[in-house]
Amino acid sequence: MKRYEALAEDIALSIRTGILKRGEKLPSVRQTSERRSVSQATVYQAYYLLEARGLIRARERSGYYVIAGASKLPPEPELLSSTSGDSTTVDVSELIFEVLQSTKARDVVPLGSAFPCPSLFPYDKLASSMNSSLQQLDPWATVEDLTTGSSELRRQIALRYLLVGMHVNPDDILITNGALEALNLALLAVTRPGDAVIIESPAFYGALQSLERMGLKAIEVATHPREGIDLDALESALRKHQPKACWLMSNFQNPLGCSMPDQKKQNLVALLEKFQVPLIEDDVYAELYFSSHRPLPAKAFDQCGLVLHCSSFSKSLAPGFRIGWILGGRYLPKLIRQKLSSSLSASLPAQEAIAHYLSKGHYDNHLRRLRHTLSVQQSVYTEAIARYLPAGTLATRPLGGYILWLELAAHVDVLSLQRLAIALGISIAPGPMFSAQRQFRHCLRLNYGHPYSDKTAEAMQTLSKLIQQQS
Repeated sequence: MKRYEALAEDIALSIRTGILKRGEKLPSVRQTSERRSVSQATVYQAYYLLEARGLIRARERSGYYVIAGASKLPPEPELLSSTSGDSTTVDVSELIFEVLQSTKARDVVPLGSAFPCPSLFPYDKLASSMNSSLQQLDPWATVEDLTTGSSELRRQIALRYLLVGMHVNPDDILITNGALEALNLALLAVTRPGDAVIIESPAFYGALQSLERMGLKAIEVATHPREGIDLDALESALRKHQPKACWLMSNFQNPLGCSMPDQKKQNLVALLEKFQVPLIEDDVYAELYFSSHRPLPAKAFDQCGLVLHCSSFSKSLAPGFRIGWILGGRYLPKLIRQKLSSSLSASLPAQEAIAHYLSKGHYDNHLRRLRHTLSVQQSVYTEAIARYLPAGTLATRPLGGYILWLELAAHVDVLSLQRLAIALGISIAPGPMFSAQRQFRHCLRLNYGHPYSDKTAEAMQTLSKLIQQQS
């Protein structure tokens, strides 16, 4: 980012999180210049950008004032989740299937969807890139890059890591059919049926499905709604259960939206190295940050090759292309053999199209627009939660991604709420689908990755009525 863009993003984040409130006057250009050690020209550019985005407005002879952001924000959850510490056989697939099936119809308000709005992605430019890349494709590449993936795409991914100071060899990257295949390959590489795997609580439901399908047991570990998994509880679980792996999301975790501070990530990797337990890191939301810089993955602190870092373009660029990858560390040779014997390769045309798109420099421009849209929509949705849902509703305030975690009153049954809501054309993601032990019966995940509309507002009001009927 240029300096003025970084400054604008920091101010936008302050507006979105309620630090700068609607109607409040911004510091003068001179004050901001002195405090941030940038030129006044840089501050003016940042303010002009914020004004163009509809976040601030200049008043003649008075300065700049905040005109967007939530006038009232719901309180955040503050407590760690509570877990039994037991090893649990996973049986959640039927519930997850039922909920996901209900989110597909276009006429459903997709508050429970796992995906952002399809219109946010540059499919026209990707189609152009696919056309151009196929015309230039070396036929031998279909053989040479068969399993590991497109050499140019792996190079472009390595360049993305370089932007955050990570030096990654393209040969250490294995291209997969989306992040989920990468995560499943990682599980296969380090576990056998009957083994136990540590997960967050609540956890990404895809992790639960994978554990169930492979006959693995889940150990849920308490997780903080802002800073991620509790390391003391994690160490206790490592000593007690001797798990074969740990599956975590270090940035903008699904469903909480929490992110681990860098020091905590470093401590996490050191702890797992001490016990020689591999970390399967799901980092699919890393590019969707709202601050001025992309957060580091836990992989950045890996010195022993124990971190299997998985990501994809599905959340940030091309959901339907199903292109992901894995940095497998010491397990890479085994991962390549597993990939060869299972799905053989990912779609080469899709890989080459994304590589071409990245090489032209389009990706960062797209990401800036996408992050801004999601940041603004989060403000709108959180304000709607405060306006429409019952008093006492708690909502997380992630610094990236497109999902919120809501805690309702303890007596509310979200499974019943989900069935009533979907009958009225509203999808929600109930808390129990994120827990092997079916916890969080009064919680739900809400997607703010779709444009807020009158229909969305009506859906929020309807949800509020359904919740109040349970009192």
